[in-house]
Amino acid sequence: MSHPFFDRHQALLQQATEAIEQRGYWSAYTEMPSPKVYGETANDDGKAAYEAHLGKPFALAQAATVGQAGKEASPYGFNLGITYPKADLDQLFAAIKTASPAWRKAGPEAWVGVSLEILQRLNQRSFEIAYAVMHTTGQAFMMSFQAGGPHAQDRGLEAVAYAWQEMRKIPKMAYWEKPQGKNEPLKMEKHYSVVPRGVGLVIGCCTFPTWNSYPGLFASLATGNAVVVKPHPGAILPLAITVKIAREVLEEAGFDPNIVTLAAHEQGDNTAVELATRPEIRLIDFTGSSQNGNWLERNAHQAQVFTEKSGVNQIIIDSTDDFKGMVRNIAFSLTLYSGQMCTAPQNIYIPKDGVDTPEGRVGFDQVVAAIGDSIAKLTSDPAKAVEVLGAIQNVGVLDRIDAARAIGEIVVDSKALAHPLFPDARIRTPLLVKVSEVDESKIMQEFFGPISFGIATDSTAHSIALAEKGARDHGALTLSVYSSSAAVIADARSAAEDAGVALSINLTGAVFVNQSAAFSDFHGTGANPAANASLSDAAFVANRFRVVQSRAHV
Repeated sequence: MSHPFFDRHQALLQQATEAIEQRGYWSAYTEMPSPKVYGETANDDGKAAYEAHLGKPFALAQAATVGQAGKEASPYGFNLGITYPKADLDQLFAAIKTASPAWRKAGPEAWVGVSLEILQRLNQRSFEIAYAVMHTTGQAFMMSFQAGGPHAQDRGLEAVAYAWQEMRKIPKMAYWEKPQGKNEPLKMEKHYSVVPRGVGLVIGCCTFPTWNSYPGLFASLATGNAVVVKPHPGAILPLAITVKIAREVLEEAGFDPNIVTLAAHEQGDNTAVELATRPEIRLIDFTGSSQNGNWLERNAHQAQVFTEKSGVNQIIIDSTDDFKGMVRNIAFSLTLYSGQMCTAPQNIYIPKDGVDTPEGRVGFDQVVAAIGDSIAKLTSDPAKAVEVLGAIQNVGVLDRIDAARAIGEIVVDSKALAHPLFPDARIRTPLLVKVSEVDESKIMQEFFGPISFGIATDSTAHSIALAEKGARDHGALTLSVYSSSAAVIADARSAAEDAGVALSINLTGAVFVNQSAAFSDFHGTGANPAANASLSDAAFVANRFRVVQSRAHV
């Protein structure tokens, strides 16, 4: 049976399913914070809504609440002062169990329709969510709006489209007739029901709480599963707002809102472990460290676990037809959000004898110096630089910068910048270190943050071999190559395919290796240690439901 929300958004769903088949540019939600799109007062209203959350308990009425939790601090230098409902897990799962039967029986049209309505209302709250993302992650406002709002919503919609595409392949009923020669044929009527796998657990990260959580959240919800959202203790607010909106839509649609619940907690307690190993949890979506992701894969035996973990992203420089464009593009990629992106490059491989350019041969030292000069220029004006750099989310990054300085010769040192609006903000410019000899024990580890290494290799072939081995053994979400040689590009593409890592070729303009576009780019491949799944593809959604049939003679 159809649902009013499904009917309301059917045209959008059709566009989304066509987009994932065609893989061209398409976006359902406008990425620019334009008053013409979102309303003349949308920014002021969103900022006021965000500020109304500060310094008080978050307004979320949820079953099984036994206290409050929350100690978020903005990377821009102040405490948010918000507390959130703390749940008794036994009571929470009892409430979810009570809510689930009606949701399960509602069927795919209702699951998808409710999911689409939630996404629509999230889009309407994009400014409020942007300020929440900004002051929990440290992203600058424009990135907070785009990545935390429309881009995250696009990723959620993409997952819903894949879910619908997979579920609609299952017919509701079939007539089966088997000939029996001279005898009457065997005749049966068979009915097929799509049923959810169980309760999904979404474990959020502190740098991209919505972008990384929405695919799993909506893939599970759109396939009929209840979802428990467990934010990172440092970035609760964006997902708390998300959960509140989801619960409002569920209730309006006639369902128990406990289909979507929040499990907020403070740093250092055992909530994540307790949740991940509960028998009710059958699906887990995780973004974070390899240590925690590997633990989930090894210990959450009752669940299907989807992980995005750490890795070492790499750039191969062989030659270029646009040296200045290449340098600018790499420098911006290293500077954007202070390298606090799972797709940000770290290791830059350059042959010891240099690279060919239209201006002639450029030596290894000169290439690294040019990248360093471009970083310095990009961050020379603090007022402009902070809108690219954002702020450091986790103080552990500062220790990591100190450790990375010892790896080689410092080309551009990381330094603190003053933010014109937030004097206590943690702002750091990128560190670029020159490494004259390959030492895999030092460079083949993730230095998450504004840290990169210009590494001298014996040749481009050596660079490609290093990149392939690094992605295969340590994991990577991105690989980039610069070359004017078709043969080198072919070798790099082959290495990327063998190692299971996405490849970008000769990026010199306004597309950067860090960026991943919904409906076109597959984020992660699931083919190397950095991730065991892709956001999004059919495999990401198809294992979240099962088909149960009934049959009878006609």
